Amino acid sequence: MPERRYRVLSWIAIAMAVVTVGWMLAEYLDVAGQYPGRIAYREGNRAFLDGRYEEALEKYRDALALDEQNVYAAEGVARSLQRLRRHDAALAAFDAALAIEPEFAAGIANRGILLDTMGRHEDALKAYQSALVLDPDLSDGMHWIDRLLYNVQVRPPTVEDRMRYLEEQLALPEHRRVLVRPMEDLLQRPYER
Repeated sequence: MPERRYRVLSWIAIAMAVVTVGWMLAEYLDVAGQYPGRIAYREGNRAFLDGRYEEALEKYRDALALDEQNVYAAEGVARSLQRLRRHDAALAAFDAALAIEPEFAAGIANRGILLDTMGRHEDALKAYQSALVLDPDLSDGMHWIDRLLYNVQVRPPTVEDRMRYLEEQLALPEHRRVLVRPMEDLLQRPYER
């Protein structure tokens, strides 16, 4: 009897593996046909998360060439340029992404992070406020599962954290303001899909 159970369970496991692989392959092929640029976009995300920003930029541009309305690829271009410290080009890329979808909250938040980095703190504050009005969930920040997967041990500041800080600092007299905190600012991460 135990041997028969073992055989049945083995066949079930094999069938599940075959179905899973088949489903993944079908999805991969279907995605390639239904959503032009989706594969390049995913490759761009992998490169971005690995810190290979030039490669990510290239993949996001490939995705955008296949689908000019892909706001996520357009925003990926902007995030990559931001990480490469090409701030003016990144700002133009964020504007292009937001022209595709003006109420893309994560794009607005990431544009705010760029403006903050560029020293345009009042504009950054407005961007953070707008992003949080459009998507209050941005105040949650990085999910604990993502922190675990990407080995982020310290909780990065959220858009809301930075917004509150800027509000406090901009309310102070100009000579008492501390708008740049290098260590904390390095921890702030862009939001990606």
